[in-house]
Amino acid sequence: MATGGMEVARSVEALRRAVASWRARRERVGLVPTMGAIHDGHLGLVRAARAQAERVVASLFVNPKQFGPSEDFAAYPRDAASDLAAFETAGVDLVFMPPVEEMYPPGFVTNVHVGGISETLDGAVRPGHFDGVATIVSKLLLQCLPDAAYFGEKDYQQLLVVRRLARDLDIPVRIEGVATVRAGDGLALSSRNAYLSPAERQIAPLLYRVLSETSSLIAQHPDGLAGALERGIAALRAGGFAVEYLELRDAADLGPVDPAPGARLDGPARLLVAARLGRTRLIDNIPVPPPGG
Repeated sequence: MATGGMEVARSVEALRRAVASWRARRERVGLVPTMGAIHDGHLGLVRAARAQAERVVASLFVNPKQFGPSEDFAAYPRDAASDLAAFETAGVDLVFMPPVEEMYPPGFVTNVHVGGISETLDGAVRPGHFDGVATIVSKLLLQCLPDAAYFGEKDYQQLLVVRRLARDLDIPVRIEGVATVRAGDGLALSSRNAYLSPAERQIAPLLYRVLSETSSLIAQHPDGLAGALERGIAALRAGGFAVEYLELRDAADLGPVDPAPGARLDGPARLLVAARLGRTRLIDNIPVPPPGG
């Protein structure tokens, strides 16, 4: 099936057939996995892939295995026609758009679990979430076998989980992180931003402001980490957020950073936050360089 100059594949066989034809011409292939509800953050991944590869595949699949029992799978925004139009305008060559039974046929029982890095932060708050992510991404990487796959840094923990699974399972795909795309007021672009009411949308940029202010405090007073985090949490709560976590972690493996007075960063770190505003769960993160870095 084609949409203008863009193909749509609904089976693994059709996806592999298209990729094989490109490989026969020695063309490089980039993969952009998505769950739809396409916004400019997704299109930034497409642009990154287009800059490095002759062919770009985007997947469009709302993965039920990464939603918990009380989460928003049924309500997750879906508009396939709009998504396909956005992909075509951005220069995607093929959209892989499989039905659930193609990805999880009857009798499917395999689960990919990435230990350690998937069990903290979002993994602790959303048990099983990263197993669902790791399982579907492993399948997509093996189904397409692109030269590189592109993931946004907004979902920083997810990016590290995917890098680890690709390394540990010897999947020959380069995993590229792409900088977070933000609205003019700083809010990280996310499909879930559509859940925000107009009033909540006015409050939501506070999340990025608090991240930035907390990062500055840590840079200015590296021995006052605990106080900086407490101040950030208080600011978010005062703004109407229910905070799940605001933590500074090692940028390489999300290991804890010692918050004790006098403790100092000895390498790159990441400041990560998850908080609810009304019914909407928002996450964000920014890098925090080591002193003198």
